[in-house]
Amino acid sequence: MWSHAAERGLTPAHRYAPHESAIMHRRHFLEAAGAAAVMAATSSLGAQAIRHNPFGLGVASGSPATDGFVLWTRLMAAAGADPLPKVPLLVGWELAADPGFRRIVRRGSTLAEPDFAHSVHVEINGLPGPARNTASGGQLYWYRFMTAGAVSATGRTRTLPPRTSDAPLNLALASCQNYEHGYFSAHRHLAREDVDLVLFVGDYIYEYGITPNRVRRHNSATCLTVDDYRARYAHYKADADLQAAHAALPWIVTWDDHEVENDYADDRAPSGRGEAFLARRAAAYRAYWEHMPLRWAQRPQGADAQLYRRYHWGSTANLHVLDARQYRHHQVCTPQHEGGSRTINDQACPQRSDPQWSLLGAAQEAWLNQGILSSTAQFDLVGQQSLMAQMRMAAARAPEPAPADGLWNDSWDGYPAARRRALEVWATRKNVLTLGGDVHASYVTDLKMDFDDASSPVVATEIVGTSITSPSWPQARTERVMRDNPHVRYGKSDQRGYTVVQVKGKQATAHLRVIDNARVAQTVLSTAASFVVEAGRPGAQRL
Repeated sequence: MWSHAAERGLTPAHRYAPHESAIMHRRHFLEAAGAAAVMAATSSLGAQAIRHNPFGLGVASGSPATDGFVLWTRLMAAAGADPLPKVPLLVGWELAADPGFRRIVRRGSTLAEPDFAHSVHVEINGLPGPARNTASGGQLYWYRFMTAGAVSATGRTRTLPPRTSDAPLNLALASCQNYEHGYFSAHRHLAREDVDLVLFVGDYIYEYGITPNRVRRHNSATCLTVDDYRARYAHYKADADLQAAHAALPWIVTWDDHEVENDYADDRAPSGRGEAFLARRAAAYRAYWEHMPLRWAQRPQGADAQLYRRYHWGSTANLHVLDARQYRHHQVCTPQHEGGSRTINDQACPQRSDPQWSLLGAAQEAWLNQGILSSTAQFDLVGQQSLMAQMRMAAARAPEPAPADGLWNDSWDGYPAARRRALEVWATRKNVLTLGGDVHASYVTDLKMDFDDASSPVVATEIVGTSITSPSWPQARTERVMRDNPHVRYGKSDQRGYTVVQVKGKQATAHLRVIDNARVAQTVLSTAASFVVEAGRPGAQRL
């Protein structure tokens, strides 16, 4: 049932509320105003409303293009201070070509609206490209915000290189950061990496309430309302290590399930279905947009939001970023009154192979296929949420009972026809590298048309990055699963961290970075393994 605006083909212009149009008008007016007048107004209005430094959630940038990006912050009262007034507040910003702000490129001011939790999304467009040098990986910039005499931390960001550039891409892949299960020290290491971008593929927050005996504590009971979700994002974003990673690098983001509720699919979740759940989804989507460096056109309209997008890193790589939650069919063979995921098998669940079943929805599938088929890049990177390879898990719970040939219906294994449709397209290119998360483990797999046939050719390569903090099952179980799934080249479930993917020329190399212990604040970083993939020759080889 394709009930969403993106599936119906509605454009954002069809869905603007009148007050949001007024906000857009005021925002563009302020950004076009003279710098001196803007800064004076910012100081005057802010001084009346704010008596503390309101930039405690840090700064971020993202949604990069060849001529710009989005700059983000959110004004918020300091602990123990009076709450911010529920009125628009003026925030100044500066963009510079050097970290000392001696060469200001742009400056202006914008409104932090209470309707959007006083978040700020400054869209920068029309920046000049880098010097005509095909080795250039975009142009570096530094930015900051100010109001009422307070100045934010400085952030660093970059544009994408021109489409003619063959500059190498260095990308960090991250996901799954449950605050209660550990410290975000992996982000401290990530902030120091020599990478161009961060790709975060979901579970930025966890919606759960407070659980006893965890490493750290959530701030409230389970998130249900927009204020709940806003407070949870603020709780996570107050973390200094997460702030450091955002300030150091531009982020490209997509969501998975915990940004709303575990295992939700379209309009159904374990807690409910239909309009009642969609109201919760609308609240969660709004808070997500408010706290991410996303463009104004991507802000939710009720329970609908256009999140999937494509980014071009010169001629080196195209990055197709997917949304595998909003448009999917409900999980197959899960009773409607339950919702969520379960382990299934083909004997008890023949409808798993229904050719109409889709993980991405018809419109997104067509969009992805068109992007892959028209690509001329050396590599096509597909950023998506979960494990794509088939994973028979009967051995995973041994000696506990499990269905024969158990398959998890919340991943691509619950949508094998959709997976095959994608792989049929990717087989024509032989250069697709999928980048996933969700399963709290590192996996390197061969993607095949028939995973049960050892002679079936490899048509694409999969890299799944481990989690920032969220735990997985013991490594012994992973090793049992790998024996039953020979297309899994590597599996490690007992380490937390992130992955660095380097694309240069006709090679893509993945370095699996891990920390020694997410349960302690001070950690040591190491590389657990490295793999290389050749364009035109799918299948990863260990270095």
